[in-house]
Amino acid sequence: MNRPILSIVSVAILATLGLGATAAPSVDPGPAHSVLDRDLFFRLIVAELSSQRGDTSTAYSLMVDAARKAKSEALYKRAVDMMLAARGGESALAAAKDWALAFPTSSDANRYLLQILIGLDKVADTLAPLKRTLATLEPSERLRSIGLLPRMYARSVDKKLAASVVEQALASDLESSTTGPIAWSSVGILRLAAGDSPGALDAARRGAIANPMAEEPVFLALYLLGPRSSAADEVVRKFLANSQSEGVRMAYARKLLESRRYAESYALTLQLTKDNPGNSQAWLLRGSMELQDNKLAPADASLSTYVTLTHASNTLQDASETEPGLVHAYLMLAEIAEKNKNFDMANAYLQRIESPKNALRVQTRRAMILAKQGQMAQARALVRSLPETESTDARAKIAAEVQLLRDYKDYQEAYQLLATAVAKSPEDIDLTYKLATIAEKLGNVEEMEKLLRQIIAAKPDYHPAYNALGYSLADRKLRLPEARQLIKKALEFAPEDPFIVDSLAWVEFRSGNSTEALRLLQGAFQARPDAEIAAHLGEVLWDLGEYGQAADIWKQGKALSPDNETLLETIQRLKPKP
Repeated sequence: MNRPILSIVSVAILATLGLGATAAPSVDPGPAHSVLDRDLFFRLIVAELSSQRGDTSTAYSLMVDAARKAKSEALYKRAVDMMLAARGGESALAAAKDWALAFPTSSDANRYLLQILIGLDKVADTLAPLKRTLATLEPSERLRSIGLLPRMYARSVDKKLAASVVEQALASDLESSTTGPIAWSSVGILRLAAGDSPGALDAARRGAIANPMAEEPVFLALYLLGPRSSAADEVVRKFLANSQSEGVRMAYARKLLESRRYAESYALTLQLTKDNPGNSQAWLLRGSMELQDNKLAPADASLSTYVTLTHASNTLQDASETEPGLVHAYLMLAEIAEKNKNFDMANAYLQRIESPKNALRVQTRRAMILAKQGQMAQARALVRSLPETESTDARAKIAAEVQLLRDYKDYQEAYQLLATAVAKSPEDIDLTYKLATIAEKLGNVEEMEKLLRQIIAAKPDYHPAYNALGYSLADRKLRLPEARQLIKKALEFAPEDPFIVDSLAWVEFRSGNSTEALRLLQGAFQARPDAEIAAHLGEVLWDLGEYGQAADIWKQGKALSPDNETLLETIQRLKPKP
C-alpha cells in the first residue's frame, strides 16, 4: 500500500526540485554527489507525507531545513506554500524571509515576502522588499506594477502609513517623466484612501508637472471633483487645454453630472458630440440629460443616434439587445414615446430589450403605459406578477406600484401599501422616506414630520430628510429659523444641489428676504432648469413686481413639465395683474 504513495511523493519531490522523471541516461551521469542525496530525499519524503497527514508543523520544519541544506529556491517556495495553504502566516513569513536572505536577488522570494507582509498587515516592513521587487522589473512591467500598488495595499489598516511607505519606495520614480505620473497617481490614491484629500490633490498636481500629457494624474484629479469648481478642476482643464482625449473628456462630463453640475456637464457633452459625431457614449450621456430636462425631441434624436452608432460599430455589430447601454437607451426612448402618448412606439422599444436581468424595469415601464391608458388595475397586477429573482426585486416592485399610484394621485392607496412595507422592513430608510412624502400629500403633516425625524435619528447623513422637513416648515411659514437650519444641514451633505438651494430660497422668501431668494433661485434654475424651481422663481419675481419675467419663467417651466402640480397651482393662485 505504501509503494504507490511513495511513488507519488517521489514524483512530487522531483518536480519540486525541477528534476523530471526521465529514462536513465546511457552515459556516465557525472559526479555521484548531487543536491538530492539519500538524507535529503528521505527528509523530503517525510515532509510530504507529514503534509498529507495534516502535520504541517513537522512538514514545514523538515522542508525549511532541507531548503537551507540544499540551498534550493524550489524548496523554500514549497515551505512557504505549505504554510500559506495551512493559513500559517507567521511561519510562511519566516520561510519567505529565509528565502529572501539566501537569494537576495530572487524576484520570486521578494514577491512572496512582500505579499505575505501585506497580507499580515506588517506595512512598515514592506519598504525594503517593495524596493527590491520593483528594481527587478522591466520598464513596462514596472509601470504596470506601480499602478497596481493602491490595490495591493487596499486592505492595510493604517492607510496613512501605506501611503508613506509606497511614496518612499517610489522616490526615484516620482521625479521621472516616464514613471512620475503613474507613481504620483498611486501615491495620491493611497493618500485619498487615508482621508488626505489635500495630499491627493498635491499628488495629482505633481504628476501633471512630471508629464503634462499624462492621463493618470488627471483621472486622480477627477476623483477629487465636487459640486464646486476647485483646484482639481484646474488640473483637468490644463490637461484638456493641450489634449482632446475623449476618455478624459467623457470622464469629466460624467463626474460633473455626478457632482450635480448639470449645465457644465451638458455643455461638455454638446462639445463632444460636435467634435466627434461618432462618439456613441457621448450621445447616450447627452440624451439622458436631455430627457432629465424634459427636452423630449432633442433627447429622442440623441438616443436614436446612439442606437444607430452602436449597431453600426464593428465591435458591437454582433451584440444582442442585452448590451447595457442599449437597454438604457431603449428604456429612455420608451419613456419619451410614453410622454408623447405614443404608446405603441413605447411598447415597440421595450420589445427590443432581450435582457432577462432587466425584466423588472421593462415590465414596470409597461405598467406605466397601461396606467396612462386608463388601465390602472391591469398595471398594478402586472407589477405584482413580476418574478423576484434578485434580493432587491420585492422592494423595487413596491416602489414601482407606489409610483403608479402617486402619478395618478391615489395617495391613500399608496400610503397603505407603503405603511405595510415599512412595518415589515422598518430599517428601510428609503421606503420610510417615501411614506413620509405620501403622508404630506394626504395632509398628515404630523405623521410626515415624525417619520422624517425618525430617519434623521437613524441615518444622520440622509440629506433628503433634512431638506424635505425644512421645506415643509417653510412652505407652511412655520418655525422658519429651524427650517433654515435643516436645509443648511442638507446642503452640508449635498453642496449647491439646485433643489436644496431652491428650498433655502423658499425659506428666505417666506422670511421676507425676496432679493436673496431671487438670487438663490436664479442660480438654482440656471444650474438645473426644473418646473418646480420655475414655480418658485416666478412667484418671487411676481412679488417683486416683475410680472413679465415671472410669466416668462412660468412658460419655461410649463415647457419642461406641463403637469407639475406646484407650477400649475402657483399660476392659478397668482392671477395676472391688469
